[in-house]
Amino acid sequence: MSAISVYILTFNEEDKIRAAIESVSWADEIIVADSFSTDKTVEIAEELGAKVVPTPFEGFGKLRNDAVAACAHEWIFSLDADERCTPEAHDEMLGIVSQTDAADAYYMPRRNYFMGRWIKHSGWYPDYRQPQLFRKGAVVYSDLDEVHEGYEIKGETGFLKQAIWQIPFKNFAQVVAKSNRYSTLGAKKLGRNNRRASMMLALLHAFGAFTRIYILRLGFLDGWAGFVLALGNFEGTFYRYAKLVEQQQGWDQAVSKGP
Repeated sequence: MSAISVYILTFNEEDKIRAAIESVSWADEIIVADSFSTDKTVEIAEELGAKVVPTPFEGFGKLRNDAVAACAHEWIFSLDADERCTPEAHDEMLGIVSQTDAADAYYMPRRNYFMGRWIKHSGWYPDYRQPQLFRKGAVVYSDLDEVHEGYEIKGETGFLKQAIWQIPFKNFAQVVAKSNRYSTLGAKKLGRNNRRASMMLALLHAFGAFTRIYILRLGFLDGWAGFVLALGNFEGTFYRYAKLVEQQQGWDQAVSKGP
């Protein structure tokens, strides 16, 4: 049977990393690509036997490529710090890598837990994000992408049936913090791609994001959790474009003269 490397990206994940690593304790190798955490993330990871590889954050695309490069085995399983591998997903992956005719990259369904309930709509289930089980070299990420990284798949793809779990937010403070961080990275990505923006466009994109999650993807069926997810997408999208306007118009420059 082929060996499996697991990689986990971290930055100040002391409240999540233990459960993530313990869920993949079966792996032949666990790589924690850590972007210089200032909390106990590294200490906990090393205590659990993971190999910690200090990795500068220069965008999620390059970060993932660096993490893949650190993996030693033919098969790689990508797990985020807020995700948990289930026994069912583990068994299915072991079956895949033992096949001689296996595809080169596999998408995995994710079940998300938020506000005390499992999310069934809102575009969050089955939530196929990007290939998470793949042969080394079969998935290459865009080094240029700060966030929502693009990728190229070399070979055949497949879909796994058994879901892993994601617990994306411990509290509302984490919802706000992620929205702020990702909107800043997203604004940089938009600017690098020579996108232009205005405050009206920021509002229109934000309404579109809310409608897509809450109406088109049936987020209203997830109760208040669905509303909060849609609202979070509204805010993240609005501030992504508003921050781009700020960059392009230089609002952050010091005032040189009075009104």
